[in-house]
Amino acid sequence: MGKKRIITIGRQFGSNGRNIGKLIAEKLGVQCYDKELLQIAAKNSGVCEELLQNLDEKPNKSFLYSVVMDPYAFAYNFNNNNYTTNINQQAFQATFDTIKDLAERESCVIVGRCSDYILRERDDVLNVFIYAPLEARIKTVSERYPALTENKIKDQITKEDKARASYYNYYSSKKWGKMESYHLSIDSSILTIDKAADMIIEVFNNAD
Repeated sequence: MGKKRIITIGRQFGSNGRNIGKLIAEKLGVQCYDKELLQIAAKNSGVCEELLQNLDEKPNKSFLYSVVMDPYAFAYNFNNNNYTTNINQQAFQATFDTIKDLAERESCVIVGRCSDYILRERDDVLNVFIYAPLEARIKTVSERYPALTENKIKDQITKEDKARASYYNYYSSKKWGKMESYHLSIDSSILTIDKAADMIIEVFNNAD
């Protein structure tokens, strides 16, 4: 592949961003990191994986919420005389360090988790945002979860997008989903997953 490059994928819920990212990685012969990031972050940082999962791409929650999710958090802070340690920040830092380390080691595809912002100082990164009209996303999610009603699906889409936007906007200086925050934005409803992946790879291969 020549020069090492990393592709980051921001995505609306139900836009098939994760599937596009996985297919890109498969076509390029590299790893795609999504939920796998949390396993690696937990192993390397010592932060509980369950805690990372509960706070994954979620808005900054209160310390009380974090203690409820991880009852050892308070004891950890008490024993270290650090009452103001923010568990959310610990979780983000663990993910931050993992993304940085992966980018140093290998070419890869990284899905979400402010990866475009975390790697903003690198010149070997292509930042992509995948979006689609609500109707198309409802159809995609309904195929994934056929038992859900359309109203439930709409609620889930709104909830997930709001959480991702809040997380991104809190930890970065950019706005989630805004065109100027990315190198490339793609409406996945007008392309097959395969064609979307090929388009991104073409840009990837022709980037200076």
